[in-house]
Amino acid sequence: MKPQVFRSKAAWLLGWLWMLFAAWNVWDLTAHGHLPSALIAGAVLGVITALVFVMALRPAVVAEEGGVRVRNVLRNAYVPWSGVDDVSVTNAIVIESGDTTVRCWTPQATARERVRAAGRAAKAAKSANKAERAAAEAVGARTHADWVADQLTEMSRSRRESSSGETRVTWSPSAVAAIAAAVALVVAAFVVS
Repeated sequence: MKPQVFRSKAAWLLGWLWMLFAAWNVWDLTAHGHLPSALIAGAVLGVITALVFVMALRPAVVAEEGGVRVRNVLRNAYVPWSGVDDVSVTNAIVIESGDTTVRCWTPQATARERVRAAGRAAKAAKSANKAERAAAEAVGARTHADWVADQLTEMSRSRRESSSGETRVTWSPSAVAAIAAAVALVVAAFVVS
């Protein structure tokens, strides 16, 4: 079965647009830049690119056959379906597994999104159309994060038998490497200038 990935599509798209912009700028700096100004500009570009990578491209909730994998900014978490005790939504999706609490970086339920969802539900509830009223009652003031939490709860119930592994939270090698590379660029820019 193919893993199901939940993430902020807008952040993901803007992150990849930034990566294209950064790649073009790296080419321009190497082709036309002169030290030390090119290295300073490259360090600034590297820091921003590392932040975009860890904050926009990495975060995701991946529902796999054996459990749910959460990729946050600097850490990875894996919770097998049999280990999921509770999935709730505050401003973020929170997965409880024994003594471990995993807060998902994305998708989040902002206050603005909750107000908009409540407004849509109220408008549909006032509608003369019976089907729209029924849909408003079924959906209520729900956000995308609420829907994802419901999907994860349903998957944890239906896939308990096929769960594998144990709950673990680890540092992300790719995120740590991106931050380390950005720090190395900053140090190099200070040394050269």
